[in-house]
Amino acid sequence: MAHAHRREFENFAAFYPYYLSEHQDRTCRRLHFVGSTVALLCLVALVVTGNAWWLLGAVVAGYVFAWAGHFGFEKNRPATFRHPLYSLMGDWVMYAEIWRGKIPF
Repeated sequence: MAHAHRREFENFAAFYPYYLSEHQDRTCRRLHFVGSTVALLCLVALVVTGNAWWLLGAVVAGYVFAWAGHFGFEKNRPATFRHPLYSLMGDWVMYAEIWRGKIPF
């Protein structure tokens, strides 16, 4: 499966099943969910306060929780390093699917 890490994807629809396969551990998914929620709260704080430091907080919160899930529980390398844009998109699609109950929390 090592060759899958070098895989290129034609589009996000082709990437997303791979993304989900890298998020099979429930604790990893939960950490992603928490990090995304904290990131959203930071963005709300940015809008409310106008303090740009909240943008940094959003980025740090999103990645720290996600990477802790990957390195600590999923035991894989985050897709962020290989596919940054698709990975970010995948985070938010997975987040929405968790909210809708399509993916177990």
